[in-house]
Amino acid sequence: MGKLNRIGVLTGGGDCPGLNSVIRAVTKSAINKYGMEVVGFLDGFKGLVENSYVHLDLNTISGIGYRGGTILGSSNRDDPFNFLTFKDGQETFSDQSDRAIIHLNDLGLEGLVVIGGDGSLHIADQFYQKGVNVIGVPKTIDNDLSATDVTFGFNTAVDTASEALDRLHTTAESHHRVMILEVMGRYAGWIALHAGISGGAHVILIPEIPFQVDKIIHKIHQRQWHEKKYSIIVVAEGAKSLGGEQVVQKIVPESHDPIRLGGIGNQLAHEIEKMSNTETRVTVLGHLQRGGSPIPYDRILSVRYGVAAVEALINGHFGTMVSLQGKNIVTVPIKEAIKELRMVDPESDMVGAARAIGISFGDI
Repeated sequence: MGKLNRIGVLTGGGDCPGLNSVIRAVTKSAINKYGMEVVGFLDGFKGLVENSYVHLDLNTISGIGYRGGTILGSSNRDDPFNFLTFKDGQETFSDQSDRAIIHLNDLGLEGLVVIGGDGSLHIADQFYQKGVNVIGVPKTIDNDLSATDVTFGFNTAVDTASEALDRLHTTAESHHRVMILEVMGRYAGWIALHAGISGGAHVILIPEIPFQVDKIIHKIHQRQWHEKKYSIIVVAEGAKSLGGEQVVQKIVPESHDPIRLGGIGNQLAHEIEKMSNTETRVTVLGHLQRGGSPIPYDRILSVRYGVAAVEALINGHFGTMVSLQGKNIVTVPIKEAIKELRMVDPESDMVGAARAIGISFGDI
């Protein structure tokens, strides 16, 4: 066990319920237990490159545990290894990682906690390869990080989507409509699957199981034959038809993850109305899933992750990510956590349970 005097923390990528709770836990445990100083970089890795930071103390983080968002700000466009700069008045991208490391050294930081998802942790691992004492904390509402049972923020997003489905049931039933709820989930359908089961959806469409529109129409007609005059469909933004492609809303070239998905709900609604003559409406939940206060489960998990990140730094477990495995928080190499996305297994017991209660995945 070593003695550290000063550490840094940043929140990278998209915002997520529970970020402030992790910041609070990192700061309080570092100060209260080890007498360390804590520096928070502003706007993710951008603050690291531009040396923009604040000193975090017990007053700074007081009362933020229940708040959504992040008091440090975040960014999913600023990669220090491919950073947007200007040369002769022209936009260009260059490696600014050495500049970031100089700032870390000038501040006397002996460790850095990176709170982020797949993209941010890829960057964290690159800094570790350059000698930075990095610890990762798994953050994503998509729940698609390998080597951990669950990421904080996921259960709050599921709660938000489930409440939306509850509300859509009443209006769908009143007007005998098909209601489609489009939720986040680019490559993994965890939010759609969990929210769909808890919210009583009749059809769940996820990226891992390509769908066929005629199978969805059959489910709608089947319900109508049994005097069920409405249907609820929840679709992940990354879902696609059999042999088809994901629906891309736009491309953001300067982002390390440039593809922005969106529009599958409206595309599907058009097909359903054309093929079934059933009035169909779409609700795109969008960033409501990222916003708001974290539910108690995520607040508690965030505290455990934040404390574990400080312990990992103290114990010299650099280049690792704190991970929930069963009931325990452990550390795993960041490389293990990011080597592949954690996807829904189409043969899992959860998918099987959904099928057993009559939920269609649009494939059979």
